[in-house]
Amino acid sequence: MQPLRRDATPSDTPSDPADIRSRLKELIRERSFGRGRVKLASGRESDFYFDMKPTMLHPAGAAWLAELTLDAIEGLGADAIGGLEMGAVPLAATTAAFSHLRGRPLTAFFVRKKPKDHGAQKLVEGLPKGETLRGRRVVIVEDVATTGGSAIQAVKAVRDEGAQIALVLTMVDRQEGAAETFAAEGIPFRALFTADEFLRA
Repeated sequence: MQPLRRDATPSDTPSDPADIRSRLKELIRERSFGRGRVKLASGRESDFYFDMKPTMLHPAGAAWLAELTLDAIEGLGADAIGGLEMGAVPLAATTAAFSHLRGRPLTAFFVRKKPKDHGAQKLVEGLPKGETLRGRRVVIVEDVATTGGSAIQAVKAVRDEGAQIALVLTMVDRQEGAAETFAAEGIPFRALFTADEFLRA
């Protein structure tokens, strides 16, 4: 698949969700999926990996991920979107921008893995002074889910602020326990893609 041309116009890009998904899948395969022994964030070892940053930071990849994310959370009544640094940061920021274009704006935020040792020492970042997530319906996003540990860390942080979890949404589910983790916590969970879709090809 050829990258989106620098001079591409909106008419050159897909508008049908199925077409967007198909082209995004090829972009992920080209830029973010690989074979080879690797140690995962969960501590497990695997013979395949997803490094979603080259897709999340690609102009078309960022746009398509945002479009499909907004489609996936349609009707949930979400007020805010975010997740654990760093994987959730580009996802939340781009999705928030596209939500504005759709006329249904979402607040973006991110959760630090640990508080800064100076300043306000907050875990949840991105909100102005005096504003919190209390009472808001929040979508937690992440780039790749393995066991779900990263998203659970974000869930705990925003729950401590009084937010309600509408959904945990991952771009790719490695299908290695995340769904079971969220089910045990009573948290709705969805994935845009699964590892099987890339491993079968």
